[in-house]
Amino acid sequence: MARILVTGSAQGIGAQTARDLAALGHDVVVHGRTPERADAALAAVPGASAVVVGDFDSLASVRELASAARRAGPFDVVIHNAALGPDQPEPVTTVDGLERMLQINVVAPYVLTCLMPLAPRMVYIGSDAHRYGTVTFDSAASGWDGGQAYADSKLLLQMWVFELAASATHAAVNIVHPGWVRSAMGGPGAALPLEDGADTPVWMATSDDDLALGSGAFVHERAAEDVNPASLDQDARAAVVARLEELTGLVLPTS
Repeated sequence: MARILVTGSAQGIGAQTARDLAALGHDVVVHGRTPERADAALAAVPGASAVVVGDFDSLASVRELASAARRAGPFDVVIHNAALGPDQPEPVTTVDGLERMLQINVVAPYVLTCLMPLAPRMVYIGSDAHRYGTVTFDSAASGWDGGQAYADSKLLLQMWVFELAASATHAAVNIVHPGWVRSAMGGPGAALPLEDGADTPVWMATSDDDLALGSGAFVHERAAEDVNPASLDQDARAAVVARLEELTGLVLPTS
């Protein structure tokens, strides 16, 4: 039995992933951004053993979340699922002075990763949208487009996660694309039920397959797929990490 943290687990893919892991007998800790959402996460995942609270809209709250997660650990697997979807009609500035989609999808999981011990398996929920993303920390510079900002954020996430995978050689660090799933983010017209979207995250968290035990892959339907070439550019990845270090004052762990 593994102890597993799933962020963003009050609904959608996160909740389904946590439910499926609990049903397999694992010790699952869920997460909600507020006390109310934490209660919702516990209700959505009756088999959860504990819950932690933290709002990605505030980096101070993310730091509190990291402290709570350290107390709830150590973890064998951390699944970074919490994210904002593309349906944001205009740029929003957080209390930290960052654009909200950038903060929630890129900076907050970076901070949480930096402030927690690396688990033997680190699974980050990404998106195939990263393939048309651009390497920018200012998606609103030439006019706001929520879909493009989302793609940009998922590319930046993938770049720093791949950089982590390259340096933290003792951990299996990977990105999973769950597919277009019927959820609050995907909408009712999406192609896949929640169970299908959760399948690969659960598999990456539990399988002894070489892909699940390896590192630095973009995985969809239990198979590695091609990525935006920027994800493989070591200099570009290092520049993204350097910018995140400037924004947060934190350095990615290597052990």
